[in-house]
Amino acid sequence: MDAESSAKRVFERLDALYSLGTGRAANRPGGSEAEQQACELAAGWMESAGLEVDWDPAGNVVGRLLGSQPDLPEVWTGSHLDSVPAGGKFDGALGVVCGLEAVASAGVCGRTLAVVVFRDEERGCVGSRAFVERGPLPGRFVEVHVEQGPVLERAEAPLGVVTGIVGYTRREVVFEGAAGHAGTTPMAARDDALSKAAEFILRVRDSTAGIEGAVATVGSLEVEPGAANVIPGRVQLSVDARAPDVQRLDRLLEALGLDPEPRNPPAVMDESVRTVLRAEIERLGLPALELPSGAGHDAGVLASAGVETGMLFVRSLNAGASHSPDELTSEEDVGLAIEVLAAALRRLAG
Repeated sequence: MDAESSAKRVFERLDALYSLGTGRAANRPGGSEAEQQACELAAGWMESAGLEVDWDPAGNVVGRLLGSQPDLPEVWTGSHLDSVPAGGKFDGALGVVCGLEAVASAGVCGRTLAVVVFRDEERGCVGSRAFVERGPLPGRFVEVHVEQGPVLERAEAPLGVVTGIVGYTRREVVFEGAAGHAGTTPMAARDDALSKAAEFILRVRDSTAGIEGAVATVGSLEVEPGAANVIPGRVQLSVDARAPDVQRLDRLLEALGLDPEPRNPPAVMDESVRTVLRAEIERLGLPALELPSGAGHDAGVLASAGVETGMLFVRSLNAGASHSPDELTSEEDVGLAIEVLAAALRRLAG
């Protein structure tokens, strides 16, 4: 199976997945009919490739190519097929279809190889969390993912090896005030919930100063009662805070005045898996750039559960555009990713 034809098939399948849902762009929210249709489509591709397909109680889909020593811990690859609203073509889906191509290319190994579709990743890795709670866990897991950033494009490197995944937390913060008439309530007598929220939003903007690698975002805002002539009486907003390690994440949360829990701690990728990925990239005469992931992934859930885990990033184009229809990578880079992943799976599965 040559990489060029595999990459072409990957793009055809990405187009098929992209057509599911409604409207322009990817619209397959977790738990939606479109996500289910995507999983069923992927299951059909797995069956066509000769894999044994299983659906677990959380709805995750696993396609297995049985090894010559099936009693040994399995080696998995894969990602997710749900999307954010108006998302991109490659986020998550690339890892599933590349994984399928790589497993087919790797062929029968000592250990069983498997491709997995985890459910509802975008809302907190729901499927992979359910999976690790239930078990049994694979021996190793490698996730291919579009980078979702500009680092590889700027470095002119088609592939990258992920060193670790940032820790993060998402919170809902509520500010209470008193609704009142916008024309008859004096400014000094107002208890404006939106003014309180605005002060907090500016604190979020400034909170990362001096904390290298930390980011914080207010992404949604709900104002009640929400009328032009009424002083806001209640505001609810979301906070997404991320940092490369626990110490910096704690500093960021302290700067925001937020409790340290709940949070998702940073996940370090396994050095032995990283070594294999680096070696296979270098074997193709390519630079083996290493970089952290600023986004959360199912790979982080498995790594935190003790699975030897690695991630292979594929170069994002369009300045790293992500979670939008502008998301892009090239067939050539995808072909290289399939080749590297297949070789790595063969080595990891013995």
